[in-house]
Amino acid sequence: MKRIKSTHVLWAVVAILLVGFYTIDLNPDQASVVSLPDFSSSTKTTKKVKEKTEKSSENPPEGIKALNDAFVNVAEQTKPAVVTVTVKQTVEAPRNPLSMFFGQPDQPRKYQRKGLGSGVIVSKDGYILTNNHVVEDADEVKVQLYNDEQYDAKVIGTDPQTDIAVIKIDAKNITDKNIVKLGNSEGLRVGELVMAIGSPLQKHLAQTVTMGIVSAKGRDIGLLRKEGGYENYIQTDAAINPGNSGGALVNMDGELVGINAAIASQSGGNEGIGFAVPVDIAKRIMKSIIKNGRVVRGYLGITGNGVDNTMADALGLDKARGVIVGSVKDGGPADKAGLKEGDVILTMNGDPIKGWETFRAQIATTSPGTKVDLGIIRNGNSKQVTVKLGELPSNMANNQTQPQQKQMGETLGFTVHNLSPDLANRLGVDSDLNGVVITKVSRGSDAYQQGLRRGMIITAINHKPVKNVDDFNSMMNDIANSKKPVALMRVNSGGAYTYIALRLK
Repeated sequence: MKRIKSTHVLWAVVAILLVGFYTIDLNPDQASVVSLPDFSSSTKTTKKVKEKTEKSSENPPEGIKALNDAFVNVAEQTKPAVVTVTVKQTVEAPRNPLSMFFGQPDQPRKYQRKGLGSGVIVSKDGYILTNNHVVEDADEVKVQLYNDEQYDAKVIGTDPQTDIAVIKIDAKNITDKNIVKLGNSEGLRVGELVMAIGSPLQKHLAQTVTMGIVSAKGRDIGLLRKEGGYENYIQTDAAINPGNSGGALVNMDGELVGINAAIASQSGGNEGIGFAVPVDIAKRIMKSIIKNGRVVRGYLGITGNGVDNTMADALGLDKARGVIVGSVKDGGPADKAGLKEGDVILTMNGDPIKGWETFRAQIATTSPGTKVDLGIIRNGNSKQVTVKLGELPSNMANNQTQPQQKQMGETLGFTVHNLSPDLANRLGVDSDLNGVVITKVSRGSDAYQQGLRRGMIITAINHKPVKNVDDFNSMMNDIANSKKPVALMRVNSGGAYTYIALRLK
């Protein structure tokens, strides 16, 4: 590094004092054009600049002022509709394992646990939207309004599978100013400005307003998987912290577009990754709870899974997208509409389908009786199918809402999928062939070492025919739990049959 002599610095300072401050391009390959000031009018110029500066400080540009006023108006308009929710829950303390050694009575000890969340008033009747996890198993629920008035709240209904709950207060003074306008989350755009309002960390921070943008839509983060939940979150970088749960996510029209539900954090605090349940889902759940006393879900009557890159290659798709139909329930809505096994569903009402979990959530949170237009590919041809959704039968609710079971083959290093006629044609085998096709094999697995490869079709296991993935999983599970855990698989590879044996660990 070259050192700069002090004399050079001195001359540089003199030059700046004589010429005035300016910016130059430091690229040595380009010349910089510098305009020298008119010293004869320097006094006038200085006076004008001073006057202009003083005027600007008094009156900021109209655009900035209008934007600032818009933010203030949205906050003032929506804050009165956001409430603080406090809960108490009686829990039993763990028993003392040492009490039996000291002859002490081991009586169960109970204590009260307190919780804090937020909620949004949506009607003059006192109905409030919040999260299920805010009020779940609560013995007491209280609501504090914007004006600090407190009310006991009744839990009308909850839906753990979407993390939405409806509670109600008996307040006579709720006006239009206390009610948030319900917006449309489907029309939200990534990059759109939003505000999060709630009570982060403690009651005394009620009606805290933070601002950000819509970072993404249709997020499935696996938060509700244990409950077999339906996730289709809005992601935002508006600051959300513990206590914000159940609060409002609003757009710049002051409309509710989401119910804040979760954060992704390594520290436990805000890191700019928050998630909200879309208001379109929250509205449908709320209406169903109030009208029916329970959640009524839409039903399509198919099983399926998302299309990954490997599956896209096998299907001849340009990229991984949509979901592939694994099976169609006889007599169900999909069957009546003409959907078939092996169809690839790419769009719903014109909107692209990102994956199985998102599609599943969209169907389940749509009201029964609704007609949906599905854009599909069948045998390489594009088609439109209109399906009138049914109601998910109560005896199927638990099974239908559980996440897909892990395939037995996955633990052995490979995955399989139902063999559709279209897939059979692409693999060069008879379209009437029954079996499951291998879609992925891990190179480090015993399955790969034994010769299993992507594109092979397993037609029989231990001399019993395999019709679909359910057959495959059942057979492999039975073999794994038997005294002789070895599967003899008859496989079709390019039209030729061979046998491959695999020991199930």
